[in-house]
Amino acid sequence: MLITANNPNRKSWIPVKPNSDFPIQNIPFGVFITKDDVVTVGTRIGDYAIDLGALHQLGYFQEIDLTDDIFLQDTLNDFISDGRKTWRKVRNRIADIFDINNFLLQHNENHREKVLFDMKDVEMQLPVNIGDYTDFYSSKYHATNVETLLKGIDKSKSANWLHMPVAYHGRSSSIVVSGTPIRRPKGQTVIENDFTPIFGPSHMLDFELEIAFITTDANKLGDSISVKDAEENIFGLVLLNDWTARDIQKWEFEPLGPFLSKNFASTISPWIVTLDALEPFRVESQIQDPKPLHYLQQEGKKTIDINLQVSLKPDKGLETVISNSNFKYQYWTMSQQLAHHTVNGCNVRSGDFFGSGTVSGNKPDSYGSMIELTWAGTKPIILNDGSNRKFIDDFDTVIMKGYCSNNQVRIGFGECKGKVFPPKKN
Repeated sequence: MLITANNPNRKSWIPVKPNSDFPIQNIPFGVFITKDDVVTVGTRIGDYAIDLGALHQLGYFQEIDLTDDIFLQDTLNDFISDGRKTWRKVRNRIADIFDINNFLLQHNENHREKVLFDMKDVEMQLPVNIGDYTDFYSSKYHATNVETLLKGIDKSKSANWLHMPVAYHGRSSSIVVSGTPIRRPKGQTVIENDFTPIFGPSHMLDFELEIAFITTDANKLGDSISVKDAEENIFGLVLLNDWTARDIQKWEFEPLGPFLSKNFASTISPWIVTLDALEPFRVESQIQDPKPLHYLQQEGKKTIDINLQVSLKPDKGLETVISNSNFKYQYWTMSQQLAHHTVNGCNVRSGDFFGSGTVSGNKPDSYGSMIELTWAGTKPIILNDGSNRKFIDDFDTVIMKGYCSNNQVRIGFGECKGKVFPPKKN
């Protein structure tokens, strides 16, 4: 089926500002609450949220086989379960409805009032019920930097890293939507060269710049997904800030890996940008040497050129851009990650969540975490207000943005934002 929604020449009758993340060619999916306290599945064009539940009830999806309540829910899980053929039909139909040459809804004021909402009048929600969360470690540059800083060794050249996408199982219950306040975590840390722990708040709170993909019901327990078929089971992508307490991490991650240093919070952007919408921005993935084992070997353009940016804003200061990176720098692709994840028969379900791992480039200003940008605090970042940061202070806000662009269209993710507050007293 053709992806007619991606037509770069298409214009919408909804006004869209220049360089908006959400032209009619995007059509992401999310969940929001209207000013009348109605929770609905929706999409977005320009600065307008579109109530897909109301649109469906008004008969605009009659030619597509959808249940009556598919968009009248507080998550996208059921819609995601319907599979890629349905996702594509719905996106194509939405693009037709809001095309500037389609007058059916455009000239129906009564229907428009039920369907369209200014973004400032809605509250975005977590878009899916996330049953499981796996976080990969797939940037060679990041792995090299962090392992050198924490252990004094280059993990990216160790025995397993170059042969498989390394990952750990994260905590899905603490994944929150952009704008949710973040509490500084507490835990055990040690003073340098001491092995007697102390307990208290983290003094090395960090962000991790990531992209995450969300799957459909992909396979049954015992079955695997081939690298060739992996993308058929990926619904879309979001921005991910996988907050990390580096001092807690350094003490706890041997021998089993991250625990309290990671499970306190992960922030995601609210709109899921479909893999279909990102199709025009495919690029060749990184050269892999040595050649992966047969089940990880892939053909074609398997990664996406997504520009990524991180800003830090003090409570009463100016916002400062501190990193510019790109998703194409990842060593292991999404297809390889999903294929490896399931090669042992692990079942994947609708709404499952897979973090890319920190996206770092090969230059200091493209690193995807504070520990890299400041080289573990030895090279503080100077902000626009004259202050400096080794790590993230209380009341700082971390803002992540991402977009793809070519000479015809720009597709973006919006913001992934989190403000840090002191730990609760208890």
